[in-house]
Amino acid sequence: MPEVERKPKITASRKLLLKGLMLAKAKECWEQEHEEREAEKARYLAERIPTLQTRGLSLSALQDLCRELHAKVEVVDEERYDIEAKCLHNTREIKDLKLKVLDLRGKFKRPPLRRVRVSADAMLRALLGSKHKVSMDLRANLKSVKKEDTEKERPVEVGDWRKNVEAMSGMEGRKKMFDAAKSPTSQ
Repeated sequence: MPEVERKPKITASRKLLLKGLMLAKAKECWEQEHEEREAEKARYLAERIPTLQTRGLSLSALQDLCRELHAKVEVVDEERYDIEAKCLHNTREIKDLKLKVLDLRGKFKRPPLRRVRVSADAMLRALLGSKHKVSMDLRANLKSVKKEDTEKERPVEVGDWRKNVEAMSGMEGRKKMFDAAKSPTSQ
């Protein structure tokens, strides 16, 4: 069955009208918020900074007032500079951390691993550290065994092979082989 084209629930003109109304309402809210911020700023400044009374002051009193204001401005500038320096440091640190996160999240190519031959002593040194001096000479604890020449001890009988084949043929030969396997000291 072919898919039936669904009609949108809202027409394009209605959608455009609603979009325009939403933008107008957003602009109105933004302007109102901006005016509220300005009023709050003016109220805060009026609260914190009293109006200056310069009428009727002598020259020396005006100079004292200027020195006092200049000292306050210096303190505020120092605080602003300190806050600005902290802010720059924090933004740099945030940027570095973001780069580290991106690096960690990125795709890395794993290098091909190579076999490395490590002796037992080197392995123990790596695991236990250089403080522990343990020698891992496994051959030192083994018993020394003389290698005996078994060929010289056992006398080899050289005989006619045909006699041996004839003797072993038949049931009697098999019985001899069975008896010989049962008790090797009988010969």
